Amino acid sequence: MPRIARHTRAIMLVTGVLTCTMLYAAIAPQAALLSMFGVALEGGALGEILVRSWGLLITLIGAMLIHGAFNPAVRPLVLTVAGLSKLFFVALLLLLGGEFLPKTLTPIVIDSLAVVFFALCLPQALRDASAR
Repeated sequence: MPRIARHTRAIMLVTGVLTCTMLYAAIAPQAALLSMFGVALEGGALGEILVRSWGLLITLIGAMLIHGAFNPAVRPLVLTVAGLSKLFFVALLLLLGGEFLPKTLTPIVIDSLAVVFFALCLPQALRDASAR
């Protein structure tokens, strides 16, 4: 087992709590976008609906990570969903979000590290889940 996989619970708990901070976007979409991207929300009601929904969906992924930290049976699914979500977000920022750098450098680094950690933890999580 890779050394990092021994810390799956802690990794999922820490990344889950950090991910849940995106509840901020569901509550205060304008402030969240200014903080994360340095731009104001445009698009009227539709923009606000999309940002609030995005914030809640990300928060739910954080809640799944926290739940998975304490429930090994669901870890493979949670690590996969959270990892793919974070990987897609990082890819979009790198491919399409150049104008938002360096503001988005922190989420790019943190989410990229999370994806690597999740990928390293996933094989052991699969073994643990299938052993039950």
